[in-house]
Amino acid sequence: MKYLVLLLIFLNLSCKSDKKAPVILEVHDFAGVAPYLELEGSKTYVVNFWATWCAPCIQELEAFNEEYEQRKSEFNIEIIAVSIDDVRTKNRVKPLVNGRNWNFTILMDTNQDLKRVLGVINPPYTFVVKDGKIV
Repeated sequence: MKYLVLLLIFLNLSCKSDKKAPVILEVHDFAGVAPYLELEGSKTYVVNFWATWCAPCIQELEAFNEEYEQRKSEFNIEIIAVSIDDVRTKNRVKPLVNGRNWNFTILMDTNQDLKRVLGVINPPYTFVVKDGKIV
């Protein structure tokens, strides 16, 4: 099943939500840098919350990765995968990502602050942001 292709189909729909996309703060990359990401502009963002212990999450991200390189410029998308692994499991994230050769942005929400702000209950949880709004 090609999750990314299914998500891209939805991108052709107009934004039906007035909910403004969040500015992602307080998440870090592997080097501990906290990037400032505004999910606005002409680019479409696919934001996925996942964890190393979640088998469906890994399957979904594998499917995203299969299509991402050829589709990212075609549809002007960027995938941001946010790991919600906590302090006990966060050391598993980097080896898993490196072993899978995922070519999209990986961020760490170790304290799960962003997860709580967005109301994410269980992974995998994916949403799409287009024109600064959650689709």
